[in-house]
Amino acid sequence: MTLTIQPLTPRDFAQVRPMLLDMGFMEDESAMEARFPVFCVCPDWVLLGAFRDGLLLGYAAAQDYGPHLRSGSSHRTAKLHDLYTAPGARGQGVGRTLMRGVEAWAQARGARYLFWYANLREATPAYERMGYTPGAEVQEGYRFFEVDFGERMSRQPHPERGS
Repeated sequence: MTLTIQPLTPRDFAQVRPMLLDMGFMEDESAMEARFPVFCVCPDWVLLGAFRDGLLLGYAAAQDYGPHLRSGSSHRTAKLHDLYTAPGARGQGVGRTLMRGVEAWAQARGARYLFWYANLREATPAYERMGYTPGAEVQEGYRFFEVDFGERMSRQPHPERGS
């Protein structure tokens, strides 16, 4: 059974809704339901779903912050806001496959960096198992992760972040 990664559409809401609720931080469920179809077509966002035989096993949500005011796209940044795998599908490569999809989306948009924050409980160890290395600092129970898509031999450290 093949895992398929594809953009979510408004008709996927019934399947993604329990995942969104399980992620927490829900201010107003009806407002979130109204926002979902807008985010599905928002040009600066991607909502990706991982499907197997029509069943949604996980989703990712990322945002392209666009060109930087001073440096244009040379430091263009995208942020991963959500990565979720259904409990019964964890450990099957769903998160890793979604991350590859988000990375490909960010690179296709010309992003230099993809970053995100991960809680110390479940998320940081999961990202580490996927091969990502967090920053050393811990802030309010979260670790900072960043992927630099620049050419390894020509990377210029960001003056503030050192990445």
